[in-house]
Amino acid sequence: MKQYIIILIIAGGLYACSSGQSAEKKPTAATAASPHYEMAPVSKAGVAAAMKLPAQLSAYQEITVFPKVNGYVKEVLVDIGTKVKRGQLLMSLEDPELDAAAVQAREKYARAQADYAISKENYSRLLEASQTKGAISPMDLAASKAKMQADSALCNAEKASWEMQKALMGYLQVTAPFDGVITERNVHPGALVGPTAKDAKPMLELKQEDRLRLQVDVPENIAGSLDNRTKMDFYLSAFPGKRMSAQIARRSENVNTAYRMERVEMDIWNKDGQLHPGMYADVVLDAGSSHNAFSVPVSAVVTSTERKYVILVRNGKTVKQDVITGNATDDKIEVFGDFRDTDRVIVNANDEIKEGEELH
Repeated sequence: MKQYIIILIIAGGLYACSSGQSAEKKPTAATAASPHYEMAPVSKAGVAAAMKLPAQLSAYQEITVFPKVNGYVKEVLVDIGTKVKRGQLLMSLEDPELDAAAVQAREKYARAQADYAISKENYSRLLEASQTKGAISPMDLAASKAKMQADSALCNAEKASWEMQKALMGYLQVTAPFDGVITERNVHPGALVGPTAKDAKPMLELKQEDRLRLQVDVPENIAGSLDNRTKMDFYLSAFPGKRMSAQIARRSENVNTAYRMERVEMDIWNKDGQLHPGMYADVVLDAGSSHNAFSVPVSAVVTSTERKYVILVRNGKTVKQDVITGNATDDKIEVFGDFRDTDRVIVNANDEIKEGEELH
């Protein structure tokens, strides 16, 4: 009997110890931890960066040739790739009706000249004879003078008509207005062409290629610091790794409202003919650093459909500060906004972080 009592006492003690240990291990309710974000200071300094901008070579001058008058293509003396000189005959047209009209105008002018010469001679004789009193009546002299003046006016009109027909005939001969290269040809001998054809392709296209324009669109925040002495380096896709440079020749002085860019052009001399219009280029522009700019890590800038901002931490709470961005490198970016010297930003910011969130 004593043995049973001892066993029960020992068992009860073991149970009590086990219950005590379980009670000690039972966790208490945990309080929610404050979120932790990586911070970085807002630096009072801009970001000097080399900006790469897309550009393109264009012909210094280029024209498309359309017919001025109706006619048939008589001959084409050039083809694509043909180098031509100013005034060189490119192609000729023919128009039998225009030829006939020109002959008619010439003959009318010749007849008018003859009539005027006769009436002028008659008036001169009558005028000389009228010096003798009573030889010529004033009425006859006035009629002769009127006839001469009418013939003179008709002669001038026929001359103008003849000059117009000669000008129209000149349109049948198509010449080059400047030195260049034929880059497009769309007609062949016998083709009917005219100025009234709808959706007609040009007969020829001519481009000046010994001098080219390098055209690049520059952001408005940088364009203001450029002038006609600024030099830019550029690289052409057709010549990988080959650095070239050119000086700004002209600016559009106009900012495209859709893209906030200003067109800038540089003149490129192409005496060896290696460069061609349409070639793609990258212009490398030393953007420098902006005055009154701050810099933050690139990942600190949040861009949404409505705004661009960084998230500051002030007095232990998050504050969304709208910014305008400037130059950027791989890890830093210029920002313009209402900042203080003591401001810090959340590095890996995102739009899920709320305004006024408390940080401990």
